[in-house]
Amino acid sequence: MGFDGGGMEVKRVFIGAGCNRIVNNTSWGACDLLSFGAQNAVAIFCPETAQILTTLPGHSAYVNCTQWLPSNKFAFKAKNLERHYLLSGDADGTIFLWEYSLTDKKWRDVLQVPEKHKKGVTCITAIMLSQTEAIFASSSSDGAVHVWEVILPSSSGGECKLSCLDSILVGKKPMVALSLVELPGDNGHLALAMGGLDNKIHIYSGERAGKFVHACELKGHTDWIRSLDFSLPLYGSSETPSLLLVSSSQDKGIRIWKMALHESIGNNRKEETSLASYIKGPIFSAGPSSYQVSLESLLVGHEDWVYSVAWQPPQSSSIDGIECYQPQSILSASMDKTMMIWQPEKTTGIWMNMVTVGELSHCALGFYGGHWSPSGNSILAHGYGGSFHLWKNVGTDFDDWKPQKVPSGHFASVSDISWAREGEYLLSVSHDQTSRVFSAWHDESSLEDGDAWHEIARPQVHGHDINCVAIIRGKGNHRFVSGADEKVARVFEAPLSFLKTLSHATRQKSSFANDLPVNVQILGANMSALGLSQKPIYVQASPESKERNNNEGIDTLETIPEAMPVELTKPPIEEQLAWHTLWPESHKLYGHGNELFSVCSDHEGKLVASSCKAQSASVAEIWLWEVGSWKAVGRLHSHSLTVTQLEFSHDNSFLLSVSRDRHFSIFAIKKTGGADEISHQLVIRQEAHKRIIWTCSWNPFGHEFATGSRDKTVKIWELEDGSSVKLLMTLPMFKSSVTALSWLGVDRQKNHGLLAVGMESGLIELWSLSNTKTDNSRISAPNAALFVRLDPFICHISAVHRLRWKNSTKSEESTSMQLASCGADHCVRIFQVDV
Repeated sequence: MGFDGGGMEVKRVFIGAGCNRIVNNTSWGACDLLSFGAQNAVAIFCPETAQILTTLPGHSAYVNCTQWLPSNKFAFKAKNLERHYLLSGDADGTIFLWEYSLTDKKWRDVLQVPEKHKKGVTCITAIMLSQTEAIFASSSSDGAVHVWEVILPSSSGGECKLSCLDSILVGKKPMVALSLVELPGDNGHLALAMGGLDNKIHIYSGERAGKFVHACELKGHTDWIRSLDFSLPLYGSSETPSLLLVSSSQDKGIRIWKMALHESIGNNRKEETSLASYIKGPIFSAGPSSYQVSLESLLVGHEDWVYSVAWQPPQSSSIDGIECYQPQSILSASMDKTMMIWQPEKTTGIWMNMVTVGELSHCALGFYGGHWSPSGNSILAHGYGGSFHLWKNVGTDFDDWKPQKVPSGHFASVSDISWAREGEYLLSVSHDQTSRVFSAWHDESSLEDGDAWHEIARPQVHGHDINCVAIIRGKGNHRFVSGADEKVARVFEAPLSFLKTLSHATRQKSSFANDLPVNVQILGANMSALGLSQKPIYVQASPESKERNNNEGIDTLETIPEAMPVELTKPPIEEQLAWHTLWPESHKLYGHGNELFSVCSDHEGKLVASSCKAQSASVAEIWLWEVGSWKAVGRLHSHSLTVTQLEFSHDNSFLLSVSRDRHFSIFAIKKTGGADEISHQLVIRQEAHKRIIWTCSWNPFGHEFATGSRDKTVKIWELEDGSSVKLLMTLPMFKSSVTALSWLGVDRQKNHGLLAVGMESGLIELWSLSNTKTDNSRISAPNAALFVRLDPFICHISAVHRLRWKNSTKSEESTSMQLASCGADHCVRIFQVDV
């Protein structure tokens, strides 16, 4: 999606995000795209390319559930549809309807459902009655279930008409699972099944245009009902159609209920004595017909709560696509970390578990939902770790389910990002307690232009929320320093398995291989039991040491499986990432009095500066660490509250810090006599804004710098003669707090640059800054102009936490630059900016 502004185009290159950890959050549409909630955004991903295509802005609370219209269940009806629709409900009770046009791949926010729920939406179910008519129902923790009819426009850009058919109040025990179906027969009646906290399934029947009445309730489950799904009407040999309803519960059981058309009252034909006649369930009437419900089967096999069950989508069986059949196949997903496919056995007709997928490793922590692809040859689960797991049936004569690539990302606010030295990869850290490496994977077989980005490693999996990170810039092996909600900064070094994987990803395009140490002896890392430090695994580990480790492990509270770091030749899946791509920790830096808040490295890779959360001047000091020896070589005093960001000037002679105390400080950093002697001195401390200063950035070509604040302003300053600071200009007031800045040098001769400005609203703007030199080479007032406002559909949905231009060495003559951003919406984004 491009957005044009003054001959400049900004494109989305990559979005990384994890799934909200909520049941009913994901939906697989008939258009073969998946939707899920990522914080307040509705994210859309394409399973074929394993890329997130876009995020839809609009919700102001967590997105709890999404539902496609038509969903995978109605794919057989949706062959010629040009527009598909998506419903999304959030934790405030708001529901949005979105339109997606297949022809131009554009999204449009169609409407917001007028009567919102008073509490969070827990489930949305929908059925297509015709190409332009649909009915959906939503449940909420406020104890109400709303049923709506939507008339979809027949031409593009038309209006959707929405009317409320009914509001059903269910009392103090809310419903959390819904399923709608058209009853077989001709009478235009519907059945709505709902289940929730009272352990019963309630069946309501209603007409297309009217109220829904309570028809019957089905008892049998002994715990909360978690998922319900109707099959399409099944036509047997006798041609009296029957429906099947599958239900799952926290009692670990799955039940299949049959709804058969009951003989009408006037017909006194003698009933056949069959087993069904002895275990008859309740009968309910809908219009002229009545239906008998009986328990068809009980499926036992899961060892924990079963969060979702779904019938395999109906498949077209004839050429013209009108005839379709409902496969006898059910997918269930459970907190026991497995998904199962159940089918009736050919001879006995007894339902059996035919396929089980799911890594029984510690990393999945259970599945919140399972989904079929419209064609029925792929299944997807989303799990506790915000992760997706996709399996595809690649067998021809027999079933053979193999794991596939999926998009991945953080499942909590992303606090900081840092580019590798040459920009080969991007490292991000988050309050989900992980750090992740994203890289463009050069794939010869890919049809797309350019390379697709994927997560290729998860260097740190920690027991605390991680707040800040900096990759060390100097030569040698890849290293980074991260700071979390603890008083210790930690240093990590890339192991051999990562270096080899990276060379596959970049196809040796980068120049970093020249200055790598030849003798990297560490293959990977293992996690400790509490998850607070990572121990190295050496290349030549002797078998005795492994045995000894295993024996020791038996006595600990938790035995952690041994990691197996390997060289990856294609982008890894979740199971490999979570366990086998850790980096070993080489140092701990002790000294701060509180949780770490910001960290930065100088541009030669000689020094690292760090700060922590602070309420007093003594705690707000900035520590300087020497890279290599990791000795503390300086403690800089200036601020009285938390230092929010630190940055070295590009010639490494000054360190700029900004703080909650509304001041910025500049320290002169000098290398003195000895090789490792550092002297530092406070040059200036100045109050700069009326509110917290969140961010700062130096001009790569000189000693100008920018500061951005909660007071919605960005100020451009110049450090003159290394001793005094002059305010050059203040940019026009922004609409929201400024939370992130990054300055890119474009043309050294004209001192021309681009300043990226990120706001609390999630929006990003690029400003062009240039200085015109006067005769006596003093700089006159700089020119600033808004270059481009990024399209909200490619920006963040919540606050931008950090912006970073890719530090490309070729940037001076290149016309295409990459900008990375991260934010509170759990997303890491990369944009391509073409000037």
